[in-house]
Amino acid sequence: MRRREFVLGALGTGAVSCIAPLPAFAAPLAPNAIPYGTAIRVDMLSEDPLYRQAVIDYCQVLVAEGAFKWPDLHPSRDSFVFDQADQLLAFAEENGMALRGHTLAWYGAMPEWTETIASREEAETELVSYIETVVGRYKGRIKSWDVVNEPLAEFPKPGALIRESIWQRHLGADYIELALRTTARVDPDVQLVINEYDVEQPTDLGRAKRKAFLDLVRDLKARDVPLHAIGLQGHLRGDMEIDTSGLTSFVAELKSMGLAILVTELDVIDNLLPGPEAELDAMVAARAKTFLDAIGAAARPETVITWGISDRYTWVPIWFSRDDGMPNRPLPLDSDFKPKPLMQVIQDFTRSPS
Repeated sequence: MRRREFVLGALGTGAVSCIAPLPAFAAPLAPNAIPYGTAIRVDMLSEDPLYRQAVIDYCQVLVAEGAFKWPDLHPSRDSFVFDQADQLLAFAEENGMALRGHTLAWYGAMPEWTETIASREEAETELVSYIETVVGRYKGRIKSWDVVNEPLAEFPKPGALIRESIWQRHLGADYIELALRTTARVDPDVQLVINEYDVEQPTDLGRAKRKAFLDLVRDLKARDVPLHAIGLQGHLRGDMEIDTSGLTSFVAELKSMGLAILVTELDVIDNLLPGPEAELDAMVAARAKTFLDAIGAAARPETVITWGISDRYTWVPIWFSRDDGMPNRPLPLDSDFKPKPLMQVIQDFTRSPS
């Protein structure tokens, strides 16, 4: 089968209409629609009016790319800085959007001073103090937190399921429970989320991550550790198929444990996909559609968030630049903020009645 025929077949009968310009989410969403949103760059809200307007036009929920990570909020042991976080929350509230918190406990993006943490007691004190300060400040205004981000090892193996971090080094896997219980204590009404990536891959890695994730969640649930939802990031490899049956079964198992599902960081890494541009965009959209449909076959996600909204601002070329000189096109809007087939896929999925 020719590649174009495969792509259009994967997108379904509405694929041809994807190429036409699409309306923004200007009108109120239907009651059963899934909120769509993006990871936001706070500085671009003031520096790029087209970016700001695109976010207002399309989004109902936001999450910070930075602003809420440790280096931004807690750059030194004795100081907290909330300027950007407060600015983003004000923007969200002014425009009727929800803001998700990202993230409280993560292995990455840690300020240098945390390397001086030298004991279990000190690590516990710092993590608890951070969560009390940050979650307490935004209690009632941020209603969903990625409490623990990417806890699993790059390739989980028996006896080595948890990724190394400053928290794992001093607290072991107990840091996950500590973060969840502390967040629940500070804000009993907030949604507690564990966020992870690569669970959709049809590889040994994907299967290992799904198993390790389920083992982790079952253990937490068995010990009555508070946990409400799972975030599936969805940084999809454009050249790699989605393990649809494996992903659907995985989501069904999570749902059976009473957990909600969120799509939290969707984009399509397109460096190994061929051009031309229109064909590339269709392949990106097809990959995302397969991912969303596999999740939706087991549970309707509570939100769909892309990691950025426009190709003008994306992390992908930093690590996955294209060898052919073409710009990466991983997101729903192109670099001129015009909608692409991926936006049609997202709109069709989020607006479908079930």
